[in-house]
Amino acid sequence: MKDLTATIKENKLIAENIYELTLTLPQKTEVKGGQFVNISTGDSSQLLRRPFGVMKAEGNDITLCYQVKGSGTQNLADMKVGQTLEILLPLGNGFDLSGFKKVAVLGGGVGIFPLIATIRANPAIDFYTYAGFRNSAAVCLLDELKKSKRLTVTTDDGSYGCKGNAVQAYLADAAELNPDCIIACGPPVMLKILKQRLEECGNKIPCFVSLEERMGCGIGACLVCVCKTTAGGNARVCKDGPVFDINKVEL
Repeated sequence: MKDLTATIKENKLIAENIYELTLTLPQKTEVKGGQFVNISTGDSSQLLRRPFGVMKAEGNDITLCYQVKGSGTQNLADMKVGQTLEILLPLGNGFDLSGFKKVAVLGGGVGIFPLIATIRANPAIDFYTYAGFRNSAAVCLLDELKKSKRLTVTTDDGSYGCKGNAVQAYLADAAELNPDCIIACGPPVMLKILKQRLEECGNKIPCFVSLEERMGCGIGACLVCVCKTTAGGNARVCKDGPVFDINKVEL
């Protein structure tokens, strides 16, 4: 884990309220798919950094995407090339796909970003990706998602791709596809429905999910991001996750 000053290389709008931010670090830092960073917002009055999944890491550059939802992310959107941000990385545990050859990828909204990093990091695996967006204005990064063996895009209103969501699209193909692993990231309601549907159909395929939670420190000290485990305990999403076996956490 390193606390570094990063320089903005690019900060561009790529979809409705979605920005792609590329930062140049003073040194190369290894980041695994599913790991995240804590980054300052560019406003010294906002003490807490914001957590974002890494989309790709190349040389000294890392790229992440974010949705403008409040004053912190709006500050980020207003930052210009050449300005600097404080960044703590890499954080959390990513997806370990050792031994898997055929993986189903389910992403919802901004949840696609850490999944892209995982696809990029495992070129020997055949990925079958189901990416769900709100509408056509929110669709983005299809060039990255097309690195999959097969890509299915859905929108809630049917304005792009298939009407529906990523979970529905995957389940329609599940029997024929028969992957040896499932990975998913998206809003809590999406992951909750995924878990319910997999239980209903008696799924025996390993499934790993990356959880989205509000975070404070990002290193497991403040306990803001605690989630409940099915064993009756608690887990820190930032430190113990954000990637968990879907059967070991309550959603």
